[in-house]
Amino acid sequence: MLENLKRILVIVGHYGSGKTNLSVNLALHMKSMGKPVVLVDLDIVNPYFRSADFAGLMQQHGIELVSPTYARTNLDIPALTGRLDAEIETDKTLIIDVGGDDAGAAALGRYSAAIRDAGGCDMLYVVNGYRYLTRTAEDAAEILGEIQRVSRLSVTGVVNNSNLSNATTPQDIAATDRFAQETAKTYGVPMLFTAVDERIAAETGVLLENGTVFPVRIFVKKPWEE
Repeated sequence: MLENLKRILVIVGHYGSGKTNLSVNLALHMKSMGKPVVLVDLDIVNPYFRSADFAGLMQQHGIELVSPTYARTNLDIPALTGRLDAEIETDKTLIIDVGGDDAGAAALGRYSAAIRDAGGCDMLYVVNGYRYLTRTAEDAAEILGEIQRVSRLSVTGVVNNSNLSNATTPQDIAATDRFAQETAKTYGVPMLFTAVDERIAAETGVLLENGTVFPVRIFVKKPWEE
């Protein structure tokens, strides 16, 4: 499932779609496959849920972290590090966690030419059918169009990350399978997999049309869930 993806993975989506949690899980998965991995926090929009919050976890697993200069502070300044330019030219696996919607994807546009020169990327669009602005395939496709325009990169696959936080059941996820498939069909790209809490992954897989499940640990939690 993930073995055929390009070296550079760009994770985009609407606010609250679960991009950061997926990015962290992808980084850990790629590292477990023996690859040198760099997790890039390119989210200069949302100060609450971001990859930079998991620096300790990444260090524990031998995963490098690249983040904006003012990540994890209360300074709302889009200060991007030049280190990403250098990492793009290496042979390391890059997982780039991009800020929500077109506002966040604008930061990605700065690196689009370098990414293309390095062999391109797989840009995965993360959708959550239970987010209020992406409850239909049409809504999700509209947001994706904006992301592609400002990032100057094209989506290559859709990931269904629909959930209702801790209350999510296998049936809740299965109910959004068609929504994710239709979103992917709109752009003529595959629906790669459904990201599912590892505790209910097996139960969910048998309910899905394509059956491809990527079990994830829930690292990103709201303050009241800590």
